[in-house]
Amino acid sequence: MPTLPRLLGFLLGFYALCVYAQVPPVFQGADLKQGEQLIAEHKCAACHAQKAGGDGSAIYRPAGRINSSGYLRGMVEQCNTELNLGLFPEEVTSVAAVLNRDHYHFTK
Repeated sequence: MPTLPRLLGFLLGFYALCVYAQVPPVFQGADLKQGEQLIAEHKCAACHAQKAGGDGSAIYRPAGRINSSGYLRGMVEQCNTELNLGLFPEEVTSVAAVLNRDHYHFTK
């Protein structure tokens, strides 16, 4: 008979595995805290608001443009290049992972 701590440990591990499995491979292992910090530091929302109006959220999910996790990461890389942000590849991935979590919800 399993003890309560062992059962809870199993359930938490199983939950983590299920959540982790829903993350696209390109974003697995991404540092979400780092992505959040970089988004704030580079004032991404302000730039998006200037381009799209309102609070800037209209820039997410443009009709038919961003339809995969790989393309989302590519768009973040495009911002990095165009704005000369100097982000390393893993930082671009972290930013894209946060955007996926908050706006896109790609699983593949």
